[in-house]
Amino acid sequence: MSSSFPQVSSASHPLAPYGWDARWEAAFTPYAERGLLPGRVVRVDRGQCDVHTADGLVHADTAFVTPHDPLRVICTGDWAAMDRAGDPRFVREYLPRRTAFVRSTSSTRSEGQILAANVEYAIIAISLAAELNLGRVERFLALGWESGATPLVVLTKADLVADPLVRGHLVQDVGNAAPGARVLAVSSETGEGIETLARLVSGGTSVLIGSSGAGKSTLANALLGRDVMEVQAIRDVDGKGRHTTTTRNLLALPGGGVLIDTPGLRGVGMWDAGNGVGQVFSEIEELAAGCRFHNCAHLSEPGCAVLAAVADGVLTERRLESYRKLLRENQRIVAKTDARLRAEIRRDWRLKGAEGRAAVDAKRGRFR
Repeated sequence: MSSSFPQVSSASHPLAPYGWDARWEAAFTPYAERGLLPGRVVRVDRGQCDVHTADGLVHADTAFVTPHDPLRVICTGDWAAMDRAGDPRFVREYLPRRTAFVRSTSSTRSEGQILAANVEYAIIAISLAAELNLGRVERFLALGWESGATPLVVLTKADLVADPLVRGHLVQDVGNAAPGARVLAVSSETGEGIETLARLVSGGTSVLIGSSGAGKSTLANALLGRDVMEVQAIRDVDGKGRHTTTTRNLLALPGGGVLIDTPGLRGVGMWDAGNGVGQVFSEIEELAAGCRFHNCAHLSEPGCAVLAAVADGVLTERRLESYRKLLRENQRIVAKTDARLRAEIRRDWRLKGAEGRAAVDAKRGRFR
């Protein structure tokens, strides 16, 4: 069957402003041969979605792509293969994702939630109007790196920190907690840093994430150059406020690139983000290579290079504790969905218990 897909270059394709490129065009070929139409999902709500196609924005039904696995449901940012006509139109399939930003919905449930698909940049919005929580920054970063995107830490409301020296220290503190990631102070009120941020994300799709009150919707409006996202007043004294964005929306940026705005996240649970944690704490993992024991937990083991670095002031105790916390949480989440890992953890616990008992017996002069 010959393809009915329009033979136009990806650069001049009507979907180019929404991220369409030569790679997506090649990936869509088998779907085009079936007479399906490509489109970028810009919003999903209760089994329905809005999709940008070459014909414009259309409303579609996702009944054919609603699996039981929450990580396989269609999501904002997906590239859909849908019917060319009909009432309603149906999304038949979506293209394999290049990247996916996933979090755990709850620390007590083994269920993941996909927040955005096919993103190149994860913009992590942190408000300078509230007390800086470096542990939360590291948590967002771990999920950002794990997604396959490049994290960008954006410190919003910079105009509220009048002293440039104080602001510089805050940027440095966040930079120390975010190795390999760009840290940028911005102000939607004064425009500081907005042009730089727009330039950084102009080459791809970005997902904008952060806690409630981080100023995400105001930042989104500044990047878009117009008031698209509703903004509610936030108490700058503590950064608290109601969610402004209630759904995930995908919008084309005027200077190039695509932005996916998300609701404020009160909970940011790990979801199989071991590699992301390793990326955030790369200096600890490099130090761990020098530990005497390959399975060193960096608690009290002799010859631990990580603990030696803490003692020497090279590594802060706060950073090590944050590393331990995220690793423990991630391991628990993975263990809930991986029977083999659960068995390995139990074996490790038994082994460590036996080693501990043997050490106690040796100290007491008893030998088994």
